[in-house]
Amino acid sequence: MSAFTIPDPLKRLEWLVWPALLIVVQQIWFPAPAGSIVAGLVLGLITSLVSLGMYLVYRANRVLNFTAAELGLLPAVLTVMLIIESGISWYLSFGIGLVAAAVLGVAVEFLIIRRFFNSPRLVVTVATIGVAQLIGVCALFLPGWWGARVQSQRIDAPFDIDFEIGTRVFNANHVLVFVMAPVAIVGIGVLLRYTRLGIAIRAAAELPSRASMLGIPVKGLQSVVWSLATILGFLALFLRSGVYGLPVGGALGLLLLLRSLAALTLGRLIHLPTILATSIALGVLQEAVVWNSGSIEAQAKMGAITGVVIVVGLLTRPSRGVRSEVDTTAWQSVGEARPVAAIYAQLPIVRIGRVVGIAAIVAFILFFPNLFGTTVVVRMGLIFLFAITLMSLGILTGWAGQLSLGQLAFALVGGATSAWLTQRWHWDFTLATLAAGCVGALASLVVGVPALRLRGAYLAVTTLAFAITVSQYVLNPRFFDWIPTERVERNPIFGVIDWSSSTAIYYVSLVAMLLAAVAMRGIRNSRTGRVLIALRDNEAAVESYGVSPVRAKLTAFAISGFLAAFAGSVSVHHQQSFVADDAGFNLLVFTAAVVGGMGTVLGAFLGSLYFNGTFFWLTGSWRLLASSIGVLGVLLVAPGGLAGLWYDLRDLTIRWFGKRQGIVEGDQSGDLEPVNDELHTPDDDASSRDEEVLAT
Repeated sequence: MSAFTIPDPLKRLEWLVWPALLIVVQQIWFPAPAGSIVAGLVLGLITSLVSLGMYLVYRANRVLNFTAAELGLLPAVLTVMLIIESGISWYLSFGIGLVAAAVLGVAVEFLIIRRFFNSPRLVVTVATIGVAQLIGVCALFLPGWWGARVQSQRIDAPFDIDFEIGTRVFNANHVLVFVMAPVAIVGIGVLLRYTRLGIAIRAAAELPSRASMLGIPVKGLQSVVWSLATILGFLALFLRSGVYGLPVGGALGLLLLLRSLAALTLGRLIHLPTILATSIALGVLQEAVVWNSGSIEAQAKMGAITGVVIVVGLLTRPSRGVRSEVDTTAWQSVGEARPVAAIYAQLPIVRIGRVVGIAAIVAFILFFPNLFGTTVVVRMGLIFLFAITLMSLGILTGWAGQLSLGQLAFALVGGATSAWLTQRWHWDFTLATLAAGCVGALASLVVGVPALRLRGAYLAVTTLAFAITVSQYVLNPRFFDWIPTERVERNPIFGVIDWSSSTAIYYVSLVAMLLAAVAMRGIRNSRTGRVLIALRDNEAAVESYGVSPVRAKLTAFAISGFLAAFAGSVSVHHQQSFVADDAGFNLLVFTAAVVGGMGTVLGAFLGSLYFNGTFFWLTGSWRLLASSIGVLGVLLVAPGGLAGLWYDLRDLTIRWFGKRQGIVEGDQSGDLEPVNDELHTPDDDASSRDEEVLAT
């Protein structure tokens, strides 16, 4: 035998490798008593229910379902209200909750997710975030039917059991977790493996087009999958309400999402035993970390540990095994800027309208501080800076096709670096900002190295893990004393320019956004931009022209990291303080980029205006509705984002004026122009230029 081979009996136990390694780490670095281990098993079983729901949706839709836990929130709140406020028995309330969860899952898939059946997975991913927000809104108002408010209170089990293991006290609710969670997991396993319905679900997940040709109702089966996922989410939240209490605000927490994502990635998104066992092991590890560190520090440490586990697990996987699952998912741009067709560009009304429109916008922006109060002016400056972060994400994801859920982390790195340089070393703001941009580029390259062998969902999880590690541990002043905690002073730029007033910081933010927009536009029109777009669309074709995909990807990460850190540097001086935002904010940043229009300057600004506007100028339920129904509505009406919707409306208006001038197109798409008495698309010239550039 020329090479070492693993015996078949050991291969069958390969799924235990990662859970065993996590337990070894726990025993060596975080030893804990038996009571904490049992509590960790409880937490791990609850996590495994959410992981199983995410697994089912990914297998059916090839999308990471960020609403896996929130799906069960509404029926969980309903059940808790029936028990506490209406006095209905535990068993009857639980049955009603199960039925409500099943119906809700079907409704979500049929009314919302199915509308995106043929959309890019990028759009569907954002849609799941919008669904989570929508369910959270409904759950927030549901207790109003009883005149009550949801609090983090525990519900009593239908029977009494109390026992102690060491210093930990357990009751009947813990016993319910040990009984009901395994029953649910085994039930799902039996359904998928031994029933006709399960076989059809697995067939539809593997080859949906082939399954559809064989008469399998693929869309109907997806409704069943979402129903099962909702039931699992309900069961996780309901069991949690007995052990830890119903979560205020409706979320199980970012750490639970990260643990579930870690289990999914270590199980390669397809190996269910590894996913479930890893979920349980991570629960044990977290309780052990809490025992050794305390609840506050444990949250930060566990976020960093889980992030390291994800990265190490992915990098130690064979590249062949990683790519086989991820390449089936199309993480493509959802829209690009398009110019006015040349056949209309010469119309007098179009030329006049363009000049008047640009002049009006420029005048409005320049005189904005004179029209509004200080609060509005300061907020608009933040909108400008947030747009730069969305531009950086547009370059990385919209152009290069590298899905990132951790873009905010690079902005935080830039902000901390710049504040440290200006306050401790008294560097000039411009020099500190350039240095912060370089540090952000280096940090982005650190994340970009795994991107050389990871794509799609794996890369998304890696970047999210990086963001959580940075915000909760690396930039946490509890662990590192160099993190700026004092007030960040705005020292004069170049020693002479005073920018301490709200008006001055507004113009500084405006100039920063304009510089970023000019840089982004210049990169898009350069060879680098064309290579990145070609890399996103067809990596093999780019490589055949002699272009290194490795160099191109790392270039995209470096540029993106620089812009994000640049925005972070200006933002920390704008706010005059450094605060590491909640890592869950990264999902909302990603949502804003897609809603605005990924990969365009206009889309970045509109996404920033929509996202920040809902927080700045809307209150209460209106804010929640804008971040849920508003997001879903934009994605349904305009898959290309608000920028794509603007381009569509602009083109419709121009065509209407064109018809009044007697212009009739052979193709009503508006993308045709006459050249040498023949119609061709403007992209033909761009394509030929791209081929010439790649060939050289």
